[in-house]
Amino acid sequence: MTSTDSRFHATGGATDEDLNSAPQHHAQGGDWSDLTAEAERLGEERIVVNMGPVHPSTHGVFRLLLELDGEYVRELRSSTGYLHTGIEKNMEYRNWVQGVAYCTRMDYVAPFFQEVGYALAIEKLLGITDQIPRRASQIRVFLMELNRIASHMLAIGTSNNELGATTMMTLAFRGREEILRIFEHITGLRMNHSYVRPGGLPDDLPDDTIAYARELLPKVKATLEEMMDVVMENPIFKARHVDIATMSLSGMLALGMTGPNLRAAGLPFDLRKTQPYCGYENYEFNVPVKDKSDAYNRAVLRFEECFESLHIVYQVLEELEESAGEPVMIENPKIAWPAKMSLGNDGQGQSYEHIKEIMNDSMESLIHHFKLVTEGFSVPAGQTYQLVEHAKGALGVHLVSAGGTRPYRAHFRDPGFSNLQSLGMMSEGGMLSDVIIALASIDPVMGGVDR
Repeated sequence: MTSTDSRFHATGGATDEDLNSAPQHHAQGGDWSDLTAEAERLGEERIVVNMGPVHPSTHGVFRLLLELDGEYVRELRSSTGYLHTGIEKNMEYRNWVQGVAYCTRMDYVAPFFQEVGYALAIEKLLGITDQIPRRASQIRVFLMELNRIASHMLAIGTSNNELGATTMMTLAFRGREEILRIFEHITGLRMNHSYVRPGGLPDDLPDDTIAYARELLPKVKATLEEMMDVVMENPIFKARHVDIATMSLSGMLALGMTGPNLRAAGLPFDLRKTQPYCGYENYEFNVPVKDKSDAYNRAVLRFEECFESLHIVYQVLEELEESAGEPVMIENPKIAWPAKMSLGNDGQGQSYEHIKEIMNDSMESLIHHFKLVTEGFSVPAGQTYQLVEHAKGALGVHLVSAGGTRPYRAHFRDPGFSNLQSLGMMSEGGMLSDVIIALASIDPVMGGVDR
């Protein structure tokens, strides 16, 4: 096409001067293939959006880089490390018992799993797994299963709050509060308990714990049922969750996913059944599975797991009634934590009898108490790996000992970190609004992911 020069003449008695001063417009064309290529290039322009690292729906300090084509996610990249606290490295500079106070703070929503997994790994290195008192194992199971319920309730409640269903979050916090009251009654703390010790537990349950738990557990069950009534057949909830963030079983296995997300795809992989620990082989419970791992089935499966955990808890309560008065710490004085706790007017602390013995009656007891608390016990050189079924999947604890009183290396396989790898596969090709649902259905806690 050639360039043309056109003049637009005003009407109504225009003079030659007016015509000469009129604006001139030059129209120049080109090859149509060039024009369509340019239109294609403009149409493929994508926007890169940062979601986080302080976005309210990222379950912690977590950053997502989203490449968007309109409302569709074309690429998603996860960026972790914003909550890194160096827990694993810090554990190398503390004795074996002090490490409990660090690992309990990783996944702060489900602290007992880390405490128990870490203690079991140390007991393997020490070769005392078979010497742990049965009552200590019963209490460990009791605490872990209550913690599983609390973690699942929080996962479901907060994910619904991110979609505008604030009622679900308030219900979840109400039910979880009853469980935290039991934890506080036993350990003195609502979270980050540092209650589990290598060799058992520092102290037995308070005398009224079983009655207290039986009083509160029906409230937890009622809240779970109420939460299910609100959402399970809710058309809005189903529209936002059914066939959203779907993952195939083969894809999950390739990415190392475990826990409720994997079981929703149909694989009944649960370490409590496949590699039992703490006496789980003695309890009767089912492993719920579904036929498709989408956001809806993951929520349903977590509800079902809560009821199975309640079933285990009631079985443990019956056992605890039978084992009342039995020891909760290994008898070996070189390993056993030397605490004799009691409740006084100023709260929980060392019992008066124990303080009297080590301060007044026996210098040897004082020396032993001091050395065991400050230096800790030595663990034979070697390494071990312990798995437990965390609320979010398989938690692995890898410990290496150089033969000293502290770990040479402590490393945790956090299930949330492994599960988070699937977020891109779940979200790419879907809507931006579904990224929130996909992330919530994975249920990561960044304290565990970054640790």
